[in-house]
Amino acid sequence: MNKKTGLTKNNILVGFLIAIAIVVAVAAVVMLDTTGKKGSGLSREYLYDLKTLGKIDPNLILYEQSPNPIITGLKASRAIAVDFDGMIYIAGDNAVSRIDTDGINKLISLAEMPGCLAVAKDGTIYVGLKDHIEIYDAKGGQIAKWDSLSEKAILTSIAVSENNVFVADAGNRIVLRYDTGGKLINKIGKPDPDKNIPGFLIPSPYFDIAVAGDGLLRAVNPGMCRIEAYTFEGDLEFWWGKSSADIKGFCGCCNPVNFAILDDDSFVTCEKGLVRVKIYDSEGNFIGVVAGPEILDKNGSWIPCASPSECQTRGYDIAVDKKGRIFVLDTVRDIVRIFTKIKSE
Repeated sequence: MNKKTGLTKNNILVGFLIAIAIVVAVAAVVMLDTTGKKGSGLSREYLYDLKTLGKIDPNLILYEQSPNPIITGLKASRAIAVDFDGMIYIAGDNAVSRIDTDGINKLISLAEMPGCLAVAKDGTIYVGLKDHIEIYDAKGGQIAKWDSLSEKAILTSIAVSENNVFVADAGNRIVLRYDTGGKLINKIGKPDPDKNIPGFLIPSPYFDIAVAGDGLLRAVNPGMCRIEAYTFEGDLEFWWGKSSADIKGFCGCCNPVNFAILDDDSFVTCEKGLVRVKIYDSEGNFIGVVAGPEILDKNGSWIPCASPSECQTRGYDIAVDKKGRIFVLDTVRDIVRIFTKIKSE
């Protein structure tokens, strides 16, 4: 973990690296691929390497998969959330559905495809469309529709904490902090050399956020393969994570794509390309594996991405409940995989 206290404003090297990051960020804007049609930029040789890298030591696997996944019935699933009562919500097919004892039921119909959602403690549902937020009550009735952020906006994640609503905009590479009435309070993550903030590098439309138990906002900086911690006012406190194909690191151009935080403040991360779901403690130390590509990516013997474009776009979403269960939304098969911790003997 890299702490803010280890940095100095007058450090020329840090300033130089931030300048490079800003240049890369500008390039990322030009290259941002919301469809995956441009591909991942990975060579075919790298894809073959993925098959070897996908093998995970069984001793590292700490979870087991339920034999009965949830069949969503959707043609295109996008996001998953779990409320404080353990109810599961799925966004996709221009709708938000809720899973209960009666199965999966459409709760909200939308005019376009949703990209993200969150459910507050009081049951209020926040849905992110491409460029704006819509808010619904627990019964699916619309409460509000916020204004469009911009034509460039690509909303990818929402986090609600008390009277704060945080929105991740991959298109503009920024996190916006609102009050619950939709008033913008401040922006988080804009490049600022004086504050040692390099800015978010987002080569593909995956950019996740959540508020941790320590009261700090966590945001993935996918192009730098790390998770960053910010105060609500926008100060960068520390970060953890590194780019590596090793099981302890994050592989590829831009990972992790999504994450969730368990009640013990440990992190569940999900990577695309080399599809892996892993556990890290609150300081970013690797703990173990939930599942690897042999379970998550293909039925039977694992085959890596069929094309570079698949490595770019197949990002699964994840959510957790208070029982410690991990729900992985498989956006390729449109099912929800359920994982529970293996009991030690």
